[in-house]
Amino acid sequence: MLQHMNNIGHNMTKFIVNIEKDEDDWFVSEVVELPGCHTQARSIDQLIERTREAIQAYVFCA
Repeated sequence: MLQHMNNIGHNMTKFIVNIEKDEDDWFVSEVVELPGCHTQARSIDQLIERTREAIQAYVFCA
């Protein structure tokens, strides 16, 4: 589960994130509550960072 802070910085929203490892050994995340919000990375640390960025972009564009 990842937390996302809004632009003002007052509220935290929690999202359920599914993480899998694909056939090419990439970690892939999908944010359950945000259809189409997903990313991939070579390491878990990088995946968490990229997933937070994907959530921010999704929320900003919504």
